[in-house]
Amino acid sequence: MVSKKNVKRAVDRNRFKRLVRESVRLRQDHLPSVDIVVLARRGVQDLDNDTLHRQLHGMWKRLQRDAQAVIAAPTPKRDT
Repeated sequence: MVSKKNVKRAVDRNRFKRLVRESVRLRQDHLPSVDIVVLARRGVQDLDNDTLHRQLHGMWKRLQRDAQAVIAAPTPKRDT
């Protein structure tokens, strides 16, 4: 769901959702098993498809890196 407040026209909201779904589908084997929420900011309808793909690719790389850092981090011992 994309907010009508940030992306006025339905055609732009649907384009954004379609591009995000396609991006996730292409990278799903590299992404961690987490729920992902993508929020559309104002002005996203002004981006061309290539720019939006690059932005999404960067977000997926950051998500992968952050997930690896969480997995690699030692768990603190609790006093019981």
